Amino acid sequence: MDAAVFNESRPGGDSGFGKMNGLAVISAFAVCWLTLAWLLRRGRLPMDHPNERSLHATPTPRIGGLGIMAGVGVASVWLADGMLLPVMLPAFSLAALSLLDDVRGLPVAVRFLAHFAAAVACLPALGLTGWALLAGTLAVVWMTNLYNFMDGSDGLAGGMATIGFGALALAAWLDDASGLAAFCAAIAAAALAFLRFNFPPARVFMGDAGSIPLGFMAAALGILGAQQDVWPWLFPLLVFSPFIVDATVTLIRRALRGEKVWRAHRSHYYQRVVLLGASHRQLALVAYALMLAVAGQAFALLLYPQYTAWLLILLAAIYLLTFLAIDWRCNRISE
Repeated sequence: MDAAVFNESRPGGDSGFGKMNGLAVISAFAVCWLTLAWLLRRGRLPMDHPNERSLHATPTPRIGGLGIMAGVGVASVWLADGMLLPVMLPAFSLAALSLLDDVRGLPVAVRFLAHFAAAVACLPALGLTGWALLAGTLAVVWMTNLYNFMDGSDGLAGGMATIGFGALALAAWLDDASGLAAFCAAIAAAALAFLRFNFPPARVFMGDAGSIPLGFMAAALGILGAQQDVWPWLFPLLVFSPFIVDATVTLIRRALRGEKVWRAHRSHYYQRVVLLGASHRQLALVAYALMLAVAGQAFALLLYPQYTAWLLILLAAIYLLTFLAIDWRCNRISE
């Protein structure tokens, strides 16, 4: 394919990263940092109060999502194009609705309906039809919610966003999809600024206004990149697998035990690690190491696709041994 035609077919496909893209990423970091620093100086903030799901003991402001999405929003002024807008607009709509949920609370049915509506609004514009559209919708809705489920320990969801979207940005940059690379990098940069306030001990939590749109964008941008042949569909699944595997296995286990899966709980593996005595800081650092290792495996998949089966077996073994070790430790303590 002719290089010019190839670049025009990509989201933001100009060669190189570009000064404007770089400014967009820097602005995402700066705006998130300044927004959160300003908000924390004000009173009457939405608070996350401890409940049966919580691992924290004191009320903490849940305004981190405002900073993250403010940073991403400013970056979007530079980065919006016909290919990224179908992802951006539903993401910001979900952020606004989720902020209302953080402040006032919304019925579960309303939230789920909004998640499905966002997926249905986005995916046809990315080229999905028929059964692929149905499967993609379910995947986007699940990723949107599981990111929220996994946002329960200081530094965890912010670290996953920084590393996960950073990996997507690097993969897109290596494939000359500079607009997609810059948008993913802007999300990662905003999440990194958020970590300044969320790394243990956290001064602020992400809240639904951050976790819901981040989960949506992780799924939607992963699909966008796969549709544009920037990466194989397995790549974003591997990158975000630390969250996907924990949430999915936990849901299945709870369903098999006959539990009401929609109720708050503390049975995610990351939650159980803290309940076993690890500090939030220890969990975050170990989780970051796992996320970086898995991202490395995802890039190995790009470089050596002939070894895909072996890489997946290795990753499955890592998760299986980790989960078995946590289960064994929990069962030993409960005896």
